[in-house]
Amino acid sequence: MRAWMNGELLTDPAVPAIGISDHGLTVGDGVFESVKVLDNVPFALTRHIERLVRSAAGLGLPPVDREAVRRGVAATLEGQDLPLGRLRVTYTAGPGPFGSGRGGGPPTLLVVADAMQPWPATTAIATVPWPRNERGALAGLKTTSYAENVLALARAREAGATEAIFANTRGNLCEGTGSNIFYVVDGELRTPTLESGCLAGVTRALLLEWYGAREVDDPIEILHGASEIFLVSTTRDVQGVHTCDGRELAAPGPITAAAAAAWLAGEAQDLDP
Repeated sequence: MRAWMNGELLTDPAVPAIGISDHGLTVGDGVFESVKVLDNVPFALTRHIERLVRSAAGLGLPPVDREAVRRGVAATLEGQDLPLGRLRVTYTAGPGPFGSGRGGGPPTLLVVADAMQPWPATTAIATVPWPRNERGALAGLKTTSYAENVLALARAREAGATEAIFANTRGNLCEGTGSNIFYVVDGELRTPTLESGCLAGVTRALLLEWYGAREVDDPIEILHGASEIFLVSTTRDVQGVHTCDGRELAAPGPITAAAAAAWLAGEAQDLDP
C-alpha cells in the first residue's frame, strides 16, 4: 500500500496522518472515488475525477484541483507492481469543529493505492428494508457518509450475500451499497434511471455505451421475476447474480455473458474511455 496526502508521499501509510478534527473523519464531510488499476494504469481516471468534482460541488466543498489528483495518483503508482489494484481518492472539508458546521479550513486530498483481488464471476444479493432517499441532499453524490451502507451490507451478509440492494422511497429498485444493478425481464436488459437516486456509476455509464440497456424505474419486486441479474462497479466489473433473496438463478445467463464480453472488449480498447 502507498499513500499520498496534500502533495506529499507518506513514508509509512500505517502512521496516522489525518488530523483528529478533519471534518471527513468527524462527520463524514467528504467525497471519494475508487479507481481500478490495471498493470499500474488507472482505468477511466478522467471520468472518476470528473465525478469527484461533481460530488464535491454537490456537497459544497471547495473546487477540486484536478491536476493535484493526477499528481497524487502518479505518485502512489510510481514504481509499484500492480497487475490488479485499486486507488482510493478521498477529498474532505479539512479541519473543522466537532459538529456539523464547517470551519473553513483547507481541504484534505488523500490518494491511496493498493493491490486488489478479483471478485468471483457470480455472487448472491439480498434486498434490505431501508430505502434510499432519491430526493435527499446526498442523492447521487459519492460521499464518505457510508454508515447506512455498512448496516445494509451487514444485513445482507447475514443472509449469505455479498451485496445489499435498496429500493428508493417510491418503492422502485435503486442500487446496491457500492454497485449498480441490471436485470433481464422478457429478454430485455434494464437498469434503474439516475432519477431513482442511484449513483451515476462509471461502469454503469460505460456499459450503457458499449452494450446498452433500457433505463426504467420498476418496483423492486421486479427482481423476483427477473431471469438474469448482474451487478456492475469499479471493482466487480460485470458480475452475475446466482441468488437473489434466496431465489436461485442460472448465472451468468446469456445476456449477462454478452454484457461481460462487451465490457472486456471496451476495456481492452481504451484505459481512459
